[in-house]
Amino acid sequence: MIDSLVTFVISMAGGHAALGIVLFTVAVRLMLLPLNVRQARTAKIRERIAPKLRELQKRYRRNPERLAKETSALYAKEGSSPFAGFLPMLAQLPFMWLMYRVATHPTALAGHDLFGAPLGHQVAGVIANYGLASAPFLVFVLVIALVTAVAWLSAKHIAKNTEIAEEQPELMRKIMRLLPYGSVVAALVLPLAAGLYLLVSTAWATGERAVLATRPL
Repeated sequence: MIDSLVTFVISMAGGHAALGIVLFTVAVRLMLLPLNVRQARTAKIRERIAPKLRELQKRYRRNPERLAKETSALYAKEGSSPFAGFLPMLAQLPFMWLMYRVATHPTALAGHDLFGAPLGHQVAGVIANYGLASAPFLVFVLVIALVTAVAWLSAKHIAKNTEIAEEQPELMRKIMRLLPYGSVVAALVLPLAAGLYLLVSTAWATGERAVLATRPL
């Protein structure tokens, strides 16, 4: 099944596996766009009702059940839900799992590379087979550097988000700022194909959030 899927995607990309991964990632992001627009709308709603939320938390801090009920009612009045922001994250999981299966499949990406770096190899394998002073290793370095840059931009955006800055506990704020760097860790330990997927996906997501943040929703 995995081999058949990879063959189909590569054939749609004219025989170029790396281009196929990029096109597959873009297709996934386009499919998720309606959910991401909804998530951005939810974030703006949360920012707008933040003062009311703080008032409810102060008023019902000793009554968790009443607080949950009043919070749900407030979101319902705005046509949203406290959990609406989780939908895009959950929707991405099947595609991330699929890309992981493809990247770690023993034969699916055999013979395919990105500027000489095997798509099915991890950075440790490239170092062992080609050495540090090699073009394949430099390709890995470039991909990981770009993933890191995108993660930094994403973390910077999160740090400026008023909802996170004001409404979340300090521990949660720290965790949220570190989450984007999970893609860097993944790119370091997963095959290049997965790193390429993460690079395109996170770059798209970061740009998408920046655009949606400036538009009325």
